[in-house]
Amino acid sequence: MAAPLIENVSDTAYWVAHHRALEGERADALFRDPLAGVLAGDHGRLIAGTMPQPAMTTWAVVIRTCIIDDFIREAIAQGADTILKLGAGLDTRPYRMELPASLTWIEADYPGMIAFKESRLAGEAPRCKLTRLKLDLADASARRQMLAGVETSARKMLVLTEGVIPYLTEEDVGALADDLRALKSARWWVVDYFSPQVLRMRARRMKDKMQNAPFKFTPGDWTGFFKAHGWRCAEMRYLAEESERLKREMPLSFTARAYFVVRALFSRPERREAYRKFAGYALLEPR
Repeated sequence: MAAPLIENVSDTAYWVAHHRALEGERADALFRDPLAGVLAGDHGRLIAGTMPQPAMTTWAVVIRTCIIDDFIREAIAQGADTILKLGAGLDTRPYRMELPASLTWIEADYPGMIAFKESRLAGEAPRCKLTRLKLDLADASARRQMLAGVETSARKMLVLTEGVIPYLTEEDVGALADDLRALKSARWWVVDYFSPQVLRMRARRMKDKMQNAPFKFTPGDWTGFFKAHGWRCAEMRYLAEESERLKREMPLSFTARAYFVVRALFSRPERREAYRKFAGYALLEPR
């Protein structure tokens, strides 16, 4: 059996960037991200080619991107002057979104990822003030030092951990939540949500593909976990509901669609609602 192309969590950034780039090829694209293809390169395309259900992955990446784009716009409208993206990966929002020139955007990620990104985007101009920081988020001391530096200039900050939290342990997520809660400027925090059912299914189906980058954050009470660390969920946007709003149908096969229709017919209303809330993105605020 060939070794998986995902050797570590950073490789998932190439995979996700590839699917963002695909959206721009559609006539009805919800956003266009031409730099995503530049960053994903052959590595992202090869990873995507080994993964099951590529259409479903593209759908999920596109809907998640739209949700977080909206959270960013709303935070800026409410006076956010700083965006802090932890585990920035190959995100290109500072280049593709309409952002105030006065906005400070800070990206933090592993040194290798930051160096790669800077080399590929050297000739591109961001639309706001962009700073990149080389950092291992698991290094608590370095992380707190970085956050203290950010705190000196930020007044109202939105923190993004898109595609980061699931790969951390509960202990690490708790420590990060505490560090962010201690910042006076941290007004909002966007995090991933996956239902227990989805986490179990992913662990089973992606065991071989993602053995080097498994999901580790599996709290029994997701809302209660963040509440215990000083954060409350101000807004949750689920992929399925946003998909309907954006008129981008989930790409299910006929068999899968028929299965879910029949299952819904014989399920209680609360159970049917739970099916729709299998994954999403939460906007957290300090309690």
